[in-house]
Amino acid sequence: MTFYQELQLNQEGSKALIRSVSGRREKLHHTAIYMCKIAITMMFCMCFVMAYGQIFGQENSIVGVVILLFLMVFKNADFGIDRKDSQLVLALVFGILLIGPKLANLTGPIVGMLINTAAIFVLVFLSCHNLLMSNHSTVVLGYLLLYGYDVSGTAFTVRIGALAVGAALTMIVFYRGHKNRVYKRTIRDLFREIDLKSSRTRWQIALTLGIASVMAAAEILHLPRSMWAGIAAMSVMLPFENDSKKRSDARIPGNIIGGILFLLLYLWLSPSFLAYAGIIGGIGVGLSASYRWQSVFNTFGAIAVAAGLFGLPAAIFLRIAHNIFGSLYGRIFYRFFNRTIDRFCPCPTVE
Repeated sequence: MTFYQELQLNQEGSKALIRSVSGRREKLHHTAIYMCKIAITMMFCMCFVMAYGQIFGQENSIVGVVILLFLMVFKNADFGIDRKDSQLVLALVFGILLIGPKLANLTGPIVGMLINTAAIFVLVFLSCHNLLMSNHSTVVLGYLLLYGYDVSGTAFTVRIGALAVGAALTMIVFYRGHKNRVYKRTIRDLFREIDLKSSRTRWQIALTLGIASVMAAAEILHLPRSMWAGIAAMSVMLPFENDSKKRSDARIPGNIIGGILFLLLYLWLSPSFLAYAGIIGGIGVGLSASYRWQSVFNTFGAIAVAAGLFGLPAAIFLRIAHNIFGSLYGRIFYRFFNRTIDRFCPCPTVE
């Protein structure tokens, strides 16, 4: 395996390779490449997001985060349909990312829930047809981030340009990564395959309703940062119900540990820790192979941003509360939804 090929491995792949070699020198060699990969990735991510912030304003730095996720994922992931139709899907996705979050934020929780339901379902239906790709963790996450970091006035006008540039970059990267792949299926086939007896269609509907309703519930309860509850619900509502419990059992303690660890580091390193929390969290995520520890370090950047808005104690409380609420809600809602549908369309097919 070449140096470049080893850089393409994910955390689990790199750690598996390190465990597979026996000699100490070989272990150090592969460990050094793994650390180099994390450093390169972190530097690229930081530079990309900072550049987006410099060009489009700090209010739109979150757009840089979303575009970065799209570029890194859709370099390898596809939609399982014809390439031309895939480009159309990307255009529609970015259109929804621009309009959906803004419209939902302009209304109250109930109307906002209806808008989020429509927008998220279209995103999930068009881009998450291939369950194994897990595209929802990128596309829907992008929607929720833009919903949570809404802007208005001139900043929103600039956001239009930021998303347009991001759409162009994503389409170019997608084309280069998938130009040699041939699919006979088209976007019309997605509509033909809608079936309530299908586990895929059930999951798409359940995920949409679960995310939209949990955010509406958080907003009715006047809990800021409702997107955190939506992200938590999304993360545990996996296509196969048995996996939801495992994900929830990892996410809830992971966020509690992350909140406590953040507080301890803040008390030990002084308030200056806030400026570096996102970087430390990113490194921690890069070093983590298990979802629980990824959840621990994912809290760092989120709490650091929220601390500037609500104060540190409230930020930690909200982060933990939203994740417990969202995770449990997602599991219960998914189970209830499947049991209800079973009454009308029993025996779903496994795809």
